[in-house]
Amino acid sequence: MGVMDGHVALVTGAAGGIGAAAAAALGAAGAELMLADLDAGRLAGTAAALGAAHVMLDVTSRASWEAAVEATIARFGRLSVLVNNAGISEPGDIESVTDDSWSRHIAVNLTGVMLGMQVAAPALRAAGLPAAIVNVASMLSLRPGAPFAAYCASKAGMVALSQAAALHFARSGAAIRVNTVHPGAILTPMLERYLDMNPDQPREEVLAGFAANHPMGRVGEAGEVAQAILFLASPLASFTTGAMLPVDGAGHIRD
Repeated sequence: MGVMDGHVALVTGAAGGIGAAAAAALGAAGAELMLADLDAGRLAGTAAALGAAHVMLDVTSRASWEAAVEATIARFGRLSVLVNNAGISEPGDIESVTDDSWSRHIAVNLTGVMLGMQVAAPALRAAGLPAAIVNVASMLSLRPGAPFAAYCASKAGMVALSQAAALHFARSGAAIRVNTVHPGAILTPMLERYLDMNPDQPREEVLAGFAANHPMGRVGEAGEVAQAILFLASPLASFTTGAMLPVDGAGHIRD
């Protein structure tokens, strides 16, 4: 018996990184899995490796969300867990961030989460068992960083949105919990892109710079974030909603 037996989880941004690790953790705990992403090739490979179903999803499109939720219910008969992990991160401080970059961050990191929760809500209400939404925010939504203005704003907005949703579902009597996970620097393809942005600087030096932002002295692993997502999605967190769970080696409280 697994803690997620009977649950069906839709995980976005699931082709790799934190999304794939979260899907693996949920699946190992007994959940049926629908993996969603825009990267068709990597998504199919990850789904095959996990024995999961998969669906293409553009999180900025309501119609795409509707199709993904419909595909999940058609395949499994229900949807009880939504993990909003899909996101983007591009550098840009308040003076250099472009209009296009700002719009992309808001569309993917904030509007995408709103659409996901809104479209999935009827299915989560009808799941027949306590449901959960886990939204993947960031350490930078708790402790902003100047070089990432749009990213910080979009993730902080996600947190406020998540807490508003948590209050709404609790007060309306819906058995849907909403919580956020806040990773620090995690060794994923997203971080790898930052490591490659300065080809003249040794990779180890760039990585050490990220690690220095975490009092534990290292960057995290995707599996460590996945375990936090699993906990918040599971009945083990049955009285937890509107919470923010940092997985950042104390980065958000560093002095």
